[in-house]
Amino acid sequence: MLRAFVYSISLGLASSTVFADAVPSEEAAEGLFSKQPYSPYANRTFPERPLWGDSHLHTGLSLDAGAFGNTLLPDEAWRFAKGEQVISSTGQPVRLARPLDWMVLTDHTDLMGFAPDLQAGKPGVLADPKGLEWYEGYKAGGEDAGKAAFDIITNFSQMTLPEVLLESYSPGADAFAFTWEQIVLAAEEHNDPGNFTAFIGFEWTSVPKGFNLHRNVMLRDGPIRALQMVPPVTQPPFGDTDPKALYAWLEDYQEKTGGRAVAFAHNGNLSNGWMFPTEDTYHGGKVDEEYVAARAKWEPHYEVTQIKGDGEAHPFLSPDDEFADYENWDVGNLDITELKTDDMLAGEYAREALKRGLLLEEKFGVNPYKFGMGGATDSHTSLATAEEDNFFGKSVSVEPSATRIKHPFIANDLGEIPGDLLVASGYTAVWATDNTRAAIFDAFKRRETYATTGPRIGLRFFGGWGFSDADVETRFLADVGYTKGVPMGSDLRPREGEGAPAFLIAALRDPVGANLDRVQVVKGWLDSEGALQEKVYDVAWSDNRVADQNGKIPAVGNTVDVETASWTNTIGTAELVTVWSDPEFDPNARAFYYVRAIEIPTPRWILYDELRFGAELPEDAVLTHQERAYSSPIWYTPAE
Repeated sequence: MLRAFVYSISLGLASSTVFADAVPSEEAAEGLFSKQPYSPYANRTFPERPLWGDSHLHTGLSLDAGAFGNTLLPDEAWRFAKGEQVISSTGQPVRLARPLDWMVLTDHTDLMGFAPDLQAGKPGVLADPKGLEWYEGYKAGGEDAGKAAFDIITNFSQMTLPEVLLESYSPGADAFAFTWEQIVLAAEEHNDPGNFTAFIGFEWTSVPKGFNLHRNVMLRDGPIRALQMVPPVTQPPFGDTDPKALYAWLEDYQEKTGGRAVAFAHNGNLSNGWMFPTEDTYHGGKVDEEYVAARAKWEPHYEVTQIKGDGEAHPFLSPDDEFADYENWDVGNLDITELKTDDMLAGEYAREALKRGLLLEEKFGVNPYKFGMGGATDSHTSLATAEEDNFFGKSVSVEPSATRIKHPFIANDLGEIPGDLLVASGYTAVWATDNTRAAIFDAFKRRETYATTGPRIGLRFFGGWGFSDADVETRFLADVGYTKGVPMGSDLRPREGEGAPAFLIAALRDPVGANLDRVQVVKGWLDSEGALQEKVYDVAWSDNRVADQNGKIPAVGNTVDVETASWTNTIGTAELVTVWSDPEFDPNARAFYYVRAIEIPTPRWILYDELRFGAELPEDAVLTHQERAYSSPIWYTPAE
């Protein structure tokens, strides 16, 4: 036995030595590697189609959604997202035009489980004077119910919730734990790998004094890991509104469970300048090495468009961009307890945040605002509707009716956000290799996502140093894009030669939507003087229009018939494909580039309400708009 053992060891050493020293001849190497198959679709490893989903949805389990009368729970929300018909909380049958591929259900964590108990008039709720007051308002319905709901939200944002209710529906309480278990198990029940992906998630609802600092959290994991911890809250003494507290929870989650999670902010436009700080944070901290490292680690994604206003750009920040004024909400903070001033806007919008990230990267070596783009509904009806002709509003109080346009989102002595300004946005498209939690989550991490305001526009965006006009002649753009460059959400490869980067761009209209007007590249950079700059380039457009001496393209026109809420696809084009190279490239300047694809004008949801209900439209209401898609950026960093 010993001799056999020694012999086997010797044989193993001898064969490994031979293998390491041997160099096969050219003849011997022939046939070792398979040739490229005839079928161009065989052996592909890159994502082949965008997977469409909603990363932000609330059911009747959320405090505000339930207070406004949402009685639909996670099961109905999941079935609706998968394409089934359900009955809304107001008794209306509703179904998506096309099912989603994935969704993250993000009920608010604070007071988790309270809303269903309020609706049911549970003794623990009625025992508190405020709880009884809210219940009586809810049961009365109509205006009384609305006042009760807003009073709940005001007490939440001002941190004046009754102590006994806070204790009964916070971490450590049975109701909180059982509600989290209900959320987790419902997602697991509806998760169908390969067909539909149901993510376990939640919303961490930091809103100190009405400043919107909300983050959604998406877990890569199933119930075995998700149920090992309950989610964090923001109301003291059980939680904290400082994002650092969320980062600490995420760190603990990954360390304890071995799972993975990401967070993403939304509605910086309602933060009154605090969402994207450069020096001081709202909670008295500093934007220092620790801050930028933590935010870069945990927030690789940003919800750039949704029901509470589009957050890509603002005309004050981008006065030369004729498309920056798209569904902006700029009155004040979330509950309009503080009005907006112009100096706040730079800390609120995605484009400016991307520019600020370059500045912070120059200072700290880390870019905290290096995020991918996404869209979501933030619907509080359990219904993930982002189509203008099928828009079910933000809350049950403004589900389709003849009068919902007249209900303001918020109104007080300081200001108002009228009901007709609710936005039907939006969805996120993910370039994932499979329809699974792992593949979609990993795409979020590498930022290979893009946002749309609702339509399912196909969008490819690659950056590199060797793309040429000949590359648009192939119908296999992704083959070329991944081989010669990097996809959206990436850093450009190290510079090759002396030329400028080139970008391969392709946009395809929604098969049941409007034609495309144009495709633009938005560039931001940090110049040699340390100033942040931006420029928008029209790079491809329809209808043989001619650019003026400043490179601007005339408007595409408008075919909307406001009497019938319809339009014709007689203008625009179905597809735009181009290779564009930066004509003003500075190899010494940090920069980012992203694509904005814009449709021809189409009707807003209020025109459909007028058509169906005879709803009376406000005189100054915006009746049409040009929906769009925003790609994740591609970044350029100069060589050291």
